[in-house]
Amino acid sequence: MSTGILRVQGSQLIGNDNRPIILRGTALGGWMNMENFITGYPAQESQHRASMLKTLGAEKSNFFFDKLLTYFFTEQDAAFIASKGLNCLRVPFNYHHFEDDMNPRVLKDDNGFKYLDRVIDLCAQHGIYTILDLHAVPGGQNPDWHSDNTTNVASFWTHKDFQDRVVWLWKAIAGRYKGNAWVAGYNLLNEPCDAEHVRLVRFYERIEREVRSVDPEHVLWLDGNTFSMEWRGSEEVLPNTVYGLHDYSMMGFPKGERYAGTEEQNSQLERQFLRKAEFMTKYDAPVWNGEFGPVYADPALDKDHEEVNAARINLLGQQLKIYDKYKIHWNIWLYKDIGLQGMLHANPESKWMKTIAPFLEKKRALQLDAWGRRPSKEVEDVINPLVEFIDKHIPQSKMQYPTPWATERQIVRLVNQLWMAGCLSDEFAELFKDMSFEELDECAKSFHFDECLQRDQLNLVLESHAKLAEGDGSWTRPMADTNGVKLELD
Repeated sequence: MSTGILRVQGSQLIGNDNRPIILRGTALGGWMNMENFITGYPAQESQHRASMLKTLGAEKSNFFFDKLLTYFFTEQDAAFIASKGLNCLRVPFNYHHFEDDMNPRVLKDDNGFKYLDRVIDLCAQHGIYTILDLHAVPGGQNPDWHSDNTTNVASFWTHKDFQDRVVWLWKAIAGRYKGNAWVAGYNLLNEPCDAEHVRLVRFYERIEREVRSVDPEHVLWLDGNTFSMEWRGSEEVLPNTVYGLHDYSMMGFPKGERYAGTEEQNSQLERQFLRKAEFMTKYDAPVWNGEFGPVYADPALDKDHEEVNAARINLLGQQLKIYDKYKIHWNIWLYKDIGLQGMLHANPESKWMKTIAPFLEKKRALQLDAWGRRPSKEVEDVINPLVEFIDKHIPQSKMQYPTPWATERQIVRLVNQLWMAGCLSDEFAELFKDMSFEELDECAKSFHFDECLQRDQLNLVLESHAKLAEGDGSWTRPMADTNGVKLELD
């Protein structure tokens, strides 16, 4: 049973029974906001869709994407999430589902509400709250692929019209879901990156007023700046608002040190979390970790995959112990993908995976995806001398925002993940060129619950930490001692 529309009271989230509730769940990444590492295409979603349209034509392209969105989340997915004791699904979406760049502030006839409505209703039937997450906005709120940004520039912060369009969209969304008790609230911007920091604060203040002029009841879920890892420039909390952080650890990625459960590693994990939660602690606001989680080694590629994955599951378990200690809300990233990170993943023997397998090898070799980027001597022999040259002659390159990415990460994003990946978008689409409607349907159906494999160890760990007792409502607050832990931008 729903406890009515959730609201913030002090550092807690409560229902109309005045009892605290802690939301623990996963995220539907790769669905209404597609990401390259989640479903396998190169570059950004808008490029992927344009290439598929050019290759397949409008009728087949529209058919394929509609089927993909339909199969990707069904009643069986909602039931599975609930069976693990999870009570919340974060639902990322791209603004392109609702308006056209050449016809701004006009809701598309065939808009994304039909997909959102279905998932919200399916989740409600299984006692799962949904947090609606605007993951990609006009101009890009950050420079990365997951905001469908093809330019490397977060123009959202320098064009008022882009901001006006986001206000318009959220007012339309708020008008539709006003009064829906299974919608836990609105996550207004995913991982913003404002180099000046204060523009984000001003925008949050503006959009809070605008959204609440339509829907005064629902909670706002706000991501911190710099990929949701810091709250510089903020000096007060907005009413009925939950403040978010994202808490990835480099120990969960191929280029990070392996987690061994040492006292220092565990201390580092906790210090990292506490630093990111410092703003919420200062103002006694609720703490929400909207994204976290390691990536996993591939049994077909990594001889030591069992050892690696055991270490990363142990890392996740330690992070969850920290979140239990401080009784925070969390949504792990992510629910379903092609095998890197999801609770479920497409079967390597499926139509989709067999079709794209050779292309995935090329993507790995060229380091076209940022997430889970694997070592490649051939690429590094080209990139590293360029990085050394730039750092020698332009040392300030190392300190460009977002700091401290340093030059190497900036160059790889520009060269590999934007330019090279974009050049291969049409090549990926060509893999589907001569497919019939039946074959395209079979590709899309590869992401149906019945066709996917479950990552059992991950799901077991999540289930063991999902059912946190809500009991007497006592609330342990994070302490703001960071011991100088370095800002990790992951």
